[in-house]
Amino acid sequence: MSGSGSRSLSSGLRAARPAAFGADPSGARMERIRRSPHFANGVFVNPEGAQVRPSGGAAVEMAKGWFRKDERVRRAPAGLIPVHATTLADLASPPASGLRITWMGHSSVLAEIDGHRVLFDPVWGERCSPFAFAGPRRLHPVPLPLAALGPVDVVVISHDHYDHLDMPSIKELAGTDTVFAVPLGVGAHLEHWGVSADRIRELDWQEATKVGGLTLTATPARHFCGRGLRNTQHTLWASWVVAGDEHRIYHSGDTGYFGGFADIGAEHGPFDITMIQVGAYSEFWPDIHMTPEEGLQTHLDLQGGEPGGVMMPIHWATFNLAMHAWAEPGERMMWATHGAGVTMAAPHPGRPFEPRSTPPVDPWWRAVSQQPTGGWAAWPPVGDRLDLVAES
Repeated sequence: MSGSGSRSLSSGLRAARPAAFGADPSGARMERIRRSPHFANGVFVNPEGAQVRPSGGAAVEMAKGWFRKDERVRRAPAGLIPVHATTLADLASPPASGLRITWMGHSSVLAEIDGHRVLFDPVWGERCSPFAFAGPRRLHPVPLPLAALGPVDVVVISHDHYDHLDMPSIKELAGTDTVFAVPLGVGAHLEHWGVSADRIRELDWQEATKVGGLTLTATPARHFCGRGLRNTQHTLWASWVVAGDEHRIYHSGDTGYFGGFADIGAEHGPFDITMIQVGAYSEFWPDIHMTPEEGLQTHLDLQGGEPGGVMMPIHWATFNLAMHAWAEPGERMMWATHGAGVTMAAPHPGRPFEPRSTPPVDPWWRAVSQQPTGGWAAWPPVGDRLDLVAES
């Protein structure tokens, strides 16, 4: 094939590439990536290493379990998930404490902190997929339209997987004045979808940027990246610390457990609230997602070993991405935090709360989930002080 013919074929393949695949880093962006201390042998690398996907016999066993009818049934709610329809009235007045959190489902969180509004991993799309006709579909509606959310000072993206970086949501936000704080390489996707380069802050681990009175720091995580067919591992993944004049918050993005959480806590903590990924875990990929118990340990590490602050589980309830029962992350997290004396936030999707006055846990997921064999254990535990709180 001639050089011109090869170029024509290459141009044709690019034109046929779905827009949701985004764009690969190139030019000065790629040169910056190559200079990162976390980039080696042509890819970003994890702290402590990580096996990203099962292989061989494990992959076969995983596939068998995925398609078993009895397991498929328990991976979805048995009724309608109770969503609080967030309204203008919910968000109109500033939080009395200076910090208010609204979990929109999965890893999407609006944080109102010290007079600023931060939106983490906004996914308002119907599917976390490059295609409108296939891929995991959301299990509950969004609590409010994205346009009704009001002005946002900064959008924070943890990594470029479809359940965290949603092209329709980014395109809608591209028409606003918001700043985007993203890990290295992710800016290529945003520019491809219409976000101007001067509104993108692209950070390596341990780099920080200021937006108004907030300092946003990209901190390490143990995960991977990729949207297209090749998954070149040329975009970074990160957890995030956001610090205002009075408050500090932490969003884990997607991550497996690793020893670096204690270092993050020592440098940036303690936190008023940690938002920790505890869903879509599996024995087939133990290095890249966390179980509830690992999520609890992460919170404790971030808080210097103390049960202070509030822990809110994220990355669950909205999409079916693993083989565990739909309600399992919330249920296990409830018991794990209770046993450790940690305050857990378990709001309905869309219901704002202020961490300073976090409501007692109400296991709302039980009413719309298949009941386990033998029924649910009594909550709050009989004789526990939480009984008194719940009845008061």
